[in-house]
Amino acid sequence: MASTGRIEIDGKTHDFAVTEGTEGERAIHIEDLRAQTQCITLDPGYKNTGSCESAITFIDGEKGILHHRGYSIEDLASNSSFLEVAYLLIHGELPTQSEYEMFRSGVTIHTMLHEDLKDFFSAFPKDAHPMAVCSAVVAALSTFYPEDLDPNDSEQVMNSAERLIAKFPTIAAYAHKHSIGHPCLYPDNSLSYVENFLTMMFGTPCDEYEVDPVVARAIEMLLILHADHEQNCSTSTVRLVGSSHANLFASISAGINALWGPRHGGANQQVVEMLESIAEEGLTARQFVDRAKDRDDTSRLMGFGHRVYRNYDPRARVIKSSADDVLAKLGVDDKLLEIAIDLERIALEEDYFAERRLYPNVDFYSGVIFKALGIPVQSFTVLFAMGRLPGWIAQWMELHEQEQAIGRPRQIYTGPTSRKYTPIETR
Repeated sequence: MASTGRIEIDGKTHDFAVTEGTEGERAIHIEDLRAQTQCITLDPGYKNTGSCESAITFIDGEKGILHHRGYSIEDLASNSSFLEVAYLLIHGELPTQSEYEMFRSGVTIHTMLHEDLKDFFSAFPKDAHPMAVCSAVVAALSTFYPEDLDPNDSEQVMNSAERLIAKFPTIAAYAHKHSIGHPCLYPDNSLSYVENFLTMMFGTPCDEYEVDPVVARAIEMLLILHADHEQNCSTSTVRLVGSSHANLFASISAGINALWGPRHGGANQQVVEMLESIAEEGLTARQFVDRAKDRDDTSRLMGFGHRVYRNYDPRARVIKSSADDVLAKLGVDDKLLEIAIDLERIALEEDYFAERRLYPNVDFYSGVIFKALGIPVQSFTVLFAMGRLPGWIAQWMELHEQEQAIGRPRQIYTGPTSRKYTPIETR
């Protein structure tokens, strides 16, 4: 039996259908709210507003659950490759061996950038933020592949999706190389997805670069952990832009810009900046925590707590083990990492943090790992974008499969009421 929600406004009641998802989440359908009541909902930040129905990712923030297409993030991170997870998100099922090989091959053949597009990098200042570079270059891809821009042609969409997944590591590595004045290396398609990225990122024409398997596995796990996260700011941006029937390249470029914001993808960079600030002031982790707990102090503890998770972030639980393995294997001796480990210990031992549900989140651990691996701080968010790419693509494709109308939020106007125009000479 269908459920019904009832809203009373000015003494009149109005009934609206209630939908229940496969995990028990419930939503009131308010498509006709304005027509029935002459009212709209006002929900700043969209904390209680569902913009779509989706079969891709499920999050239960109270229980600390994250599933992709029904599979737990713990299982995927422990057992899958990044490209296997990308296939799952985009196609809805884990691939068979032959399906995986076909998908991997489709990605691998597109890793190289057009030579004219490579020239695009030289136009940027050396200190240009790599997220700005990546956004611009991804948008520019649409000018190189005009034959594959129709959002309603599934073959064209898949061609664009494979190109994006293939070329983004090359774009990211070239953005870094340009910033330090090093020559850009061509992709090596004999390497795995992550090995190829690391080689282009850190290799030079002068010396053979050997990828450490521990480093490669840590990066692969980080990409998987960031692959999708429901209707966050950047994903909602990709879907909203896509609802205008903008092509996939343009929509992903918009998502990169949204992710660049310090309140979204920039959080792991803020973790390292916090650690650097603590070290520069000569503080211990305990002294900084005490300052952060003081309401009269402006110090903020970055990388703890999460808007969605009111329990331990399941991605943080997975990545903590990886962080311990990486630091032990590499034998990193670094003041910032020492402070980070102390901060983590304090947060996990003190009731103050547990009572406020301030657990170390994925941004805390990813920042620590990236720092240990020698990833430049400005490139942290770029790797976040690389990991999130399959989720953005899957969400964009789902939007078009659902034939969703163009996004157009309402507002409550609070400006001046009608005024008469006054000529400039009499003002």
